[in-house]
Amino acid sequence: MSGLPGKAASFWIASTPETNYPALTRDLSVDVAIVGAGLVGITAAKLLKQAGKTVAVLESDRISRGTSGHTTAKLTSQHHLIYADLIEKIGADGAGLYGESNQAAVEQVASFVAAENIDCDFERKNAHVYATTAGDREKIEAEVEAALKLGLPASFVTEANLPFPITGAVRFDNQAQFHPRKYILHLAKTVHGDGSVICENTRVMTVEEEQPCRVITKNGPTVTATDVIVATNLPILDQGLYFAKSYPKRSYLIGARIDADKDPGGMFIGAGEITKSIRTTPHPDGGLLLLVGGGGHKVGEASDTDDRYRRLDEFVRSQFGVPTEYRWSTQDMVSFDRLPYIGRLTPANNHIYVATAFSLWGMSKSTLSAMILSDLILGVKNPWADLYDSLRPTPFVSQESVKENLDVGMRWFGDRLKGLFKSPDDLSPGNAELMTVNGNKIAAYCDEAGHLHQVSAVCPHLACIVAWNPAEKSWDCPCHGSRFDIDGQLLRGPAVKDLHREN
Repeated sequence: MSGLPGKAASFWIASTPETNYPALTRDLSVDVAIVGAGLVGITAAKLLKQAGKTVAVLESDRISRGTSGHTTAKLTSQHHLIYADLIEKIGADGAGLYGESNQAAVEQVASFVAAENIDCDFERKNAHVYATTAGDREKIEAEVEAALKLGLPASFVTEANLPFPITGAVRFDNQAQFHPRKYILHLAKTVHGDGSVICENTRVMTVEEEQPCRVITKNGPTVTATDVIVATNLPILDQGLYFAKSYPKRSYLIGARIDADKDPGGMFIGAGEITKSIRTTPHPDGGLLLLVGGGGHKVGEASDTDDRYRRLDEFVRSQFGVPTEYRWSTQDMVSFDRLPYIGRLTPANNHIYVATAFSLWGMSKSTLSAMILSDLILGVKNPWADLYDSLRPTPFVSQESVKENLDVGMRWFGDRLKGLFKSPDDLSPGNAELMTVNGNKIAAYCDEAGHLHQVSAVCPHLACIVAWNPAEKSWDCPCHGSRFDIDGQLLRGPAVKDLHREN
């Protein structure tokens, strides 16, 4: 682990104060319970409280310390190269609704910022997808044509203020970027109080739909509510097969301080398979922090997670001439049809709602999800709800979905054969291995001081075998994205239980 660049921390979290909302200690009754205090949960709570509902937001950790606190925070309707593909797959009408709805989400954030004077470094910026080869330029040109057909603010440009040449780019004008945690913390302050509450360090174990619904927490207290929103990236509830309709993807970011004269002046992402995401944000000590992301992979598939940071650091040093100050990683669920699932949990549920599978573009889609779900709960007709309906036919037979679900199946069985003849005593400091001890699958890590940490390797979500992540020193589930520390404590769901410690 030595030699990794920068401080291991999300800039968004490191540059904002800790929150201290109380844990839930007694039974509670509200109109709407929301599980998860990221951008979806807090925005939905804000909209519902404005409409006169009482809400309870239940967070297992602290506000916006999950995916919303580890994003690149680009607020845009430009989601890489998507519109030409959407027109082909769902038609111009559906693609148009996608663009319209995500653009409306951008404006919803802008409206909150302006109305409440939110100090969150909100800036209007143009968003670009750039090409560096002739082949990728053709994709760019097709995307421009598709976006213009849909009435989106697109244009084709051949120059960008980047330190390397491009062959062309699609530019979306008047998009935005912001500090997501500053924004979310402000909204949270307006939610808590007057019959509504935010509860941190309150892990939800399950939700039962009755009349009313019952949200059951780990420590005992129960929240009853007419409606429940589960906003936990991938739903912690296993109903609805959302874990089989999407897959977890991990990506890496670094932050490097630059002077204003090196500012690219917009938001950028490469068109090729090996992409770099680039933007800046104000640095609290003056100047700018350059944010560069890339190196993405399906969770659990890469054993060189530490090298992903090194390659980003090499890129920033070679192109911008500055060292890394921060490094962090994030993950999101990717849907097989590139559309998020927003709506009821299952056909049998009329009062439990979910939002998931934002496919790495969660700032607009989180806000959009909150807008749709609040409308559904309030009985307001939403023009985009049908497009993202969580109960829509699922493309299980697509080439991508078959591949990903076969991969899950192979890992479920194949990973159980790893380390059959290895012993924890053979581990050297700083190394981790899967092994079988007395017939049990064990995840073992020997720390730098030579202390052995042994936990069950079986994820409590759906019994997949976890994989070692050397960059974060965590055990990650390659099937559905749950993560655990070296002592088995749960870092992120959809699991709701720790890995069992082995002594």
